[in-house]
Amino acid sequence: MPSDTPYVVAHLAVSLDGNTDGFTLDAARFHQLVSTTWHEDATLAGSETVLSLEPTLIAGPGPKDPGPLLAVVDGRARVTHWQELRDAGHWSEVLALHCRTTPPRPIGRFVPEIVVGTDQVDLRAALRSIGRRPGVEVVRVASGGRLVGRLLADGLVDEISLLVHPVMGVGSRTWWGEGPPPARTLQPIDTDTFSGGLVWLRYRVA
Repeated sequence: MPSDTPYVVAHLAVSLDGNTDGFTLDAARFHQLVSTTWHEDATLAGSETVLSLEPTLIAGPGPKDPGPLLAVVDGRARVTHWQELRDAGHWSEVLALHCRTTPPRPIGRFVPEIVVGTDQVDLRAALRSIGRRPGVEVVRVASGGRLVGRLLADGLVDEISLLVHPVMGVGSRTWWGEGPPPARTLQPIDTDTFSGGLVWLRYRVA
């Protein structure tokens, strides 16, 4: 991992056969691990993940101070509820990640943006830019397999964390995206078990 990018953690809830859908997530355990393990300075999310949240967003308490930055990979400018995201009470501020072919944004849109890449967001350049912000050393990926797969393929993931649920043969979306997973050597960090048959696996990406 280049030294000019922050430490990137991909933390996902998966079935035994590697899918991220088709089962009931143990949300309490998942978020408890997030809050006590990495203390992220920034959260990196894909537009699909954020769009799935938009229907549930309501007026929140305002930005969390201190709290992590939310950076959203949104190459097609599909996300619209930026104010609601910022005020949800989880993040200190929000940041849009666009590329040069991203459609024009509404005039007067308040959200700051980083424009990197031509046909899609250049994730390495985006992480470098995020890492130059004061205090940003750890980035947690809060997204589905497509974004995680791109980050893995580009060698931008330092740690993989999988909360494995005791189900299999369900779902259709693997945590590494479409096709076979990128070939990577993984070094075990830790393993733990929880009630309900949950197993937590942590690996460093060599």
